[in-house]
Amino acid sequence: MSDATQVVVVGGGYAGVTAANRLTKRDDVAVTLVNARPTFVERIRLHQRVAGSHDAVVDYREVLADAVRLEVATVERIDAATRRLELAGGGSLGYDYLVYAVGSTSAAPAVPGAAEHAYPLASLEEADRLAPELAAAGREARITVVGAGPSGIETASELAEQGRAVTLVCGDVLGPYLHPKGRSAVAAALGRLGVAVLAGPGTMVTAVTGDAVQLADGRDVPSDVTIWTAGFAVPDLAARSGLSTDAAGRLRTDETLTSVDDDRIVAAGDAGAPSDLPFRMSCQAAGQLGGAAADTVLARLVGTEPAPVAVGFLGQCLSLGRGAGLFQFARRGDVPVRVFLGGRLGGRPGAWLKELVCRSTVQGLTWEARRPGIMRYPSFVGDPRRREVLRARRAAAPSDVVPVA
Repeated sequence: MSDATQVVVVGGGYAGVTAANRLTKRDDVAVTLVNARPTFVERIRLHQRVAGSHDAVVDYREVLADAVRLEVATVERIDAATRRLELAGGGSLGYDYLVYAVGSTSAAPAVPGAAEHAYPLASLEEADRLAPELAAAGREARITVVGAGPSGIETASELAEQGRAVTLVCGDVLGPYLHPKGRSAVAAALGRLGVAVLAGPGTMVTAVTGDAVQLADGRDVPSDVTIWTAGFAVPDLAARSGLSTDAAGRLRTDETLTSVDDDRIVAAGDAGAPSDLPFRMSCQAAGQLGGAAADTVLARLVGTEPAPVAVGFLGQCLSLGRGAGLFQFARRGDVPVRVFLGGRLGGRPGAWLKELVCRSTVQGLTWEARRPGIMRYPSFVGDPRRREVLRARRAAAPSDVVPVA
């Protein structure tokens, strides 16, 4: 329909797909999803793609509403003044509203030798570069995983379960997010798999060579294949386009996820920084932020005030190979508690829950495609401490802080 409001979503990850599907709630909105790849990537399964236990991709037609048009392209620049996107290879795409959901990528390591000799694992392309290297190295190869967040723990576990010799270099603490009780359970599970865990201040990596990882305490860890999972970054599209970003390059927004520069641009997922208080990068937050971004656009279309974002966390779910896992519960403000599922029973309940989470994440996208708005979270799930911080800011500098509910 020629008079439809044109909404373009840039980025086809968890946040972008959720936003695109939610936007089809109105028949007078034409939704286009722009993504560089023709398939949806289950990023939380990339370690399985490397190990060969799952392909980690889904056809977009399975998770996108029929009304969403998929444009396979890369956006080079956002021209906010003319409301157009400049595409790689030429061409452009106009919009009335833009949802900025470009996600996150591997952070370029500053450690000498890491860029040349280590393999990052935050995208489908990176997984597909790593997998043949592991195969060529052989089953006896010494593998070192750098970074002990969820990606590092899950990758180390998956490969060790196959009988490979794996060392996990933490850089400091194993599983920084985890409660000490949960951390102990994860350490025990890694031990059962034969993973050598190097933790503590001296395990910061100082250099990477073709056959070793050098640590701050002077140790050299022999390594035939080094996998780098330490740190994430966001694409620089917003900064290249002259939009306001935080120090990490995330698009600065108010609490309705609206750009501080332009009320026709709304952020969703890892690449947004609401009130300069970004949420933890995770698919758990991405889905909620994608829905909230779409709700902001829909509210503006009918002339109502968008609601402030409310994101609640349940915790962190880890796979520890195919046979074990752990779910670390947390307060809704994303603070871990003593309670976790897994550990004493061999982690099998945790493994079952992790697989359920992975499957239900994709299923949730499918439900949203069929019934836009069904995956809505009530506002009370939001972190009350976040609102307290924002109220304190408003009291200190009323002109600089957006209203909060």
